[in-house]
Amino acid sequence: MKVGVVVFPGSNCDRDAYRFMSDLGFSTQWLWHGDTNLKNVDLVFLPGGFSYGDYLRSGAIAKFSPIMEEIKEHADKGGAVVGICNGFQILIESGLLPGAMRTNKTNSFICDWSKLVKIECVDGPWNGPKDGELLNIPIAHMEGNWYGDEKLLQQIKENKQIIYRYEENMNGSVDNIAGLLNKKGNVLGMMPHPERASSALLGSSDGIKVFENLTSNLRS
Repeated sequence: MKVGVVVFPGSNCDRDAYRFMSDLGFSTQWLWHGDTNLKNVDLVFLPGGFSYGDYLRSGAIAKFSPIMEEIKEHADKGGAVVGICNGFQILIESGLLPGAMRTNKTNSFICDWSKLVKIECVDGPWNGPKDGELLNIPIAHMEGNWYGDEKLLQQIKENKQIIYRYEENMNGSVDNIAGLLNKKGNVLGMMPHPERASSALLGSSDGIKVFENLTSNLRS
């Protein structure tokens, strides 16, 4: 399986993402925000960072990058897409995932470990961990407070689009939401950083479980 890690001006977790996916056994390559094709990759990885300096608001400018039109088409065809932290924000701004991101309830940047609870979700490449399983994965964000009104919240619950919740609500996200899927289940956005939880030496290897289904298919 080929993975493309997208680099925006201001990305700072792109190398972490590249190494993480390569260590998992994927054929990994770089994609530039100005590219107009995805070079036949199977999975698109939008990494964390501060795309375009987070001017206006996080992800608001990155959604206009030429590559985003290709990513939307890829997702519409059922291709796998994952956005971590700033990547999640970009997916929301681009309309690939629902809701909005607000400043953390603490009005400060949070860099800490978080406990995530895996929720029963729509079938797709991302629901590898068992339902109810607890994952130890770090967070590092200022605008990770996911928001949706009651109508939207009810819709995503009915569609089983919530995949991860914080065991302890650290940033104020509605319904403790830490990770979401699109209706098809092929697009994942999450604020915690699985690429920073790839080894016991880093404090946890639970990030690997997020990609468990994909790595199982890779080995089969």
